[in-house]
Amino acid sequence: MADSLRAVGLNKRYGDDFSLRDVSLVVPQGSVVGFVGANGAGKTTTIRAVLGLMRVDSGAVEVFGEAFGPQADAAVCNRVKERIGVVFDTCPYAGDLSVATVGAVMAAAYPSWRPDAFKTHLQRFGIGARKKVKSLSRGMGMKLQIACALSHDPDLLVLDEATAGLDPIARDEVLDMLRAYLAADERRSILMSSHITSDLDKIADRVVCIDEGRIVFDEDKDAICDVAGIARCRAAEFDRVARSGAYADRELRCARHAYGIDVLVPDRFDFARQFPDIACDKATIDDYMQLVLKGEIR
Repeated sequence: MADSLRAVGLNKRYGDDFSLRDVSLVVPQGSVVGFVGANGAGKTTTIRAVLGLMRVDSGAVEVFGEAFGPQADAAVCNRVKERIGVVFDTCPYAGDLSVATVGAVMAAAYPSWRPDAFKTHLQRFGIGARKKVKSLSRGMGMKLQIACALSHDPDLLVLDEATAGLDPIARDEVLDMLRAYLAADERRSILMSSHITSDLDKIADRVVCIDEGRIVFDEDKDAICDVAGIARCRAAEFDRVARSGAYADRELRCARHAYGIDVLVPDRFDFARQFPDIACDKATIDDYMQLVLKGEIR
């Protein structure tokens, strides 16, 4: 399949404080790409760049195979925007608008708008049509955005912390809705940034991590959660692993604790065969990210 979104070599400098540095990101059709990183790492800036909400100093963005952004053809960009559903990390709708008015505005903006779907989503989320946007909690504001994003049948969803502010039950409900959205058309795709990496464990196909404005890893989710592992070593055991020759120089990342040393290994099954006396657990996305970003390199 083709790519729903392709960003290549994005660079953007903000004085001496922060810059995007050669950021490349691909969301293939039919996939969910999780986008992770610490606060201030560049997730929202990258999302704004790929959505054409800011000019970059260099680099290019294609959406559905067409050039996209402030410097691309305006007619093409308008057509492409109709196929993208967006949820920002804060609710962007004017506070004095009612929920029903938000729906009317969206209907005017999107020819594919489905008022019946919007009504169904509002009922599912328990959002009254007469409520003012400013009266909604952070979580309910996120739910309103999700209802809007799903109600015009987009081919690509771009979600910036869409599950932030939701309780675990509501998050699972949103993930079920996203699965249903994907199942309805195999060409649909999602780019989803989140600090709640357990949500990405459940739905992502790939995980991309950004740190200080640069991509530090882009991995298949199964390679992280099903294949990689965290070896729980004592100091002597860690020295034995490091000196065994089983791993190349600077391949291992580790974190030292009072009770031992955690070691990120690329294949826990291979590790278990070579070192059967050392416990090795499955890695989570959070484990993997923490050790890649903060682990000591050995």
